[in-house]
Amino acid sequence: MDKKISAALITLGCRVNQYESDAMMQELAKLGVEIKASSEKCDIYIINTCSVTAESDRKSKQLIRRCVAKNPNAVIIVTGCFAQINPKEALSMEGVDFVCGNNAKSMIPKKALELFKSKTQKELFLPDIFHSSFDTMIVGAPLTRTRAFIKIEDGCDSKCAYCIIPRARGNVRSNPKENVIKEVKNIVSEGCCEVVLTGIETAAYGKDFENEYSLADLLCEINEIEGLKRIRLGSLDPASITKDFTDKIKTLDKVMPHFHISMQTGCTRILNLMRRKYNTDMARKNLNYLRECIKDVMFSADVITGFPGETEEDFKETLEFFKEQGFLHLHIFPYSKREGTEAANMPNQVEECVKKERLLRLEQVEKETKKAILDGIVSKGERIEVLFESFDGEYACGHTSNFIEVKVPYTRKLGGELKYIMPLSHDGKYIYAELI
Repeated sequence: MDKKISAALITLGCRVNQYESDAMMQELAKLGVEIKASSEKCDIYIINTCSVTAESDRKSKQLIRRCVAKNPNAVIIVTGCFAQINPKEALSMEGVDFVCGNNAKSMIPKKALELFKSKTQKELFLPDIFHSSFDTMIVGAPLTRTRAFIKIEDGCDSKCAYCIIPRARGNVRSNPKENVIKEVKNIVSEGCCEVVLTGIETAAYGKDFENEYSLADLLCEINEIEGLKRIRLGSLDPASITKDFTDKIKTLDKVMPHFHISMQTGCTRILNLMRRKYNTDMARKNLNYLRECIKDVMFSADVITGFPGETEEDFKETLEFFKEQGFLHLHIFPYSKREGTEAANMPNQVEECVKKERLLRLEQVEKETKKAILDGIVSKGERIEVLFESFDGEYACGHTSNFIEVKVPYTRKLGGELKYIMPLSHDGKYIYAELI
């Protein structure tokens, strides 16, 4: 019996990258390839890189070198944002056989097998991401049968001063609604009850269609799919959460009351320097209207500290905004200079120690806010529905509809099951509860 070809996929970066890696991995498995962990010696390594920061580039190159070291004779394929922005550098690295741009990942599995059978010379395939259609890929339900990511959109038309990603992902390209709906139905038929619709600029879905069809319209159609229990969304720009958007989705029972907001800062002056499309008044107005329309809605957000030109007064404005708005969770990052962006050449760059000190102060606001939210849930003492996703040997773990993490003492995995719990206590991160 012939030895099975083995492959590993290594993924850096965002949920879109993770979706694309999952799709490539599933396609390789269909082609008869054995999927192994990246720590093992394999015949093929596919590195799906990130380039959001200079550190991401460094990590991408480090992972490429590690794969080459594990098996110098392996087929090494590099794709993702580092490959798109720095294709010649990626191709010049020792051991790399094939560099593939972001909008052609669907062809990688078959290409990997071709290269395994007959390695020729180094090869680069870099389609024009600014004049291409959506690169359709399809994933099945995850092994856990709980939450599946669906890529509905690629590219970004925004020109934020700090961001390199439009150069790596191109313009907005939406997956036709028929493809999305078919993919969701397939995943639900395989036993998955929750989907997360994601993209590079998720809220821009449908912007490139000739007919008027938006993310809210897509949500209305997906909400009707039988067997689907929960719908979540990737990161949303505050400017996209308009009254019209909220009015369309507020009665959709499967759209979960939790939204991740690409806020970046709570200071209007810094938002202007960042070239964002909103100010704090607009964000406040849109978030508050969502709160009025959707019961128990929660928000999380991305925040950057120490953007060039950010003063102490600017940062205090950010602190007050997040204290007032009560976000459940904040993904906080110190500003990272990215060559090739407008912000990298801006005056008044903030010192690293100041960025980190501001990050710690904002983390304290997050900690206090979350404690108050969890205190309120425990003291209210009402039953809550939870989708259980994992088991750590002692607790079954899952999330409420508004994305609060819950742990219940149990003896087995409850992955994929929706059950009601009664909250008993919390430790600042998890609600500890009992099944009812």
